[in-house]
Amino acid sequence: MIIPAVYTKAKTEDIVIIPSNSLRFRVIANSDSLEDYQIKEKVKITLESELTEILKSAKTLSETKELISNNYNFLDNIIAKTLEPYDVDYNINFGINYFPKKIYKGLVYEAGDYDSLVITIGEGLGENWWCVLFPPLCLLEENEDTSDVEYQFFISRIIDKFK
Repeated sequence: MIIPAVYTKAKTEDIVIIPSNSLRFRVIANSDSLEDYQIKEKVKITLESELTEILKSAKTLSETKELISNNYNFLDNIIAKTLEPYDVDYNINFGINYFPKKIYKGLVYEAGDYDSLVITIGEGLGENWWCVLFPPLCLLEENEDTSDVEYQFFISRIIDKFK
């Protein structure tokens, strides 16, 4: 399997980092209220933990998709249990979903329709959180103090691992 290399531009320009052969993961809050943000965070944290365990053996995009498909009902049950105290509806969509453009730490993530796992809580009108399940880039958000150089270097190393 070949994953496109990281595209870099001049230091003052944006950098595109996510390969086209990837699987994204997104959790969208019901609204921008503090309570809805906290609910979104609980769902995100719970799913990150479960997905990390489920996907630890995945080496390819197709393996990642197969593992998610095989565990879809399990993930649905985890979300339902997490949201039970809040009496809020949710929707899971595993397939092609729209993502808005995002610029983060000098990297540009273009808007578009992407292969993804998307959890929409309630009306889905609030802020969203997203990352990449394959290649496994989700854990990069954990250390907000990481400099852009270290961040870019770390992502490059992960992508190289899956070439």
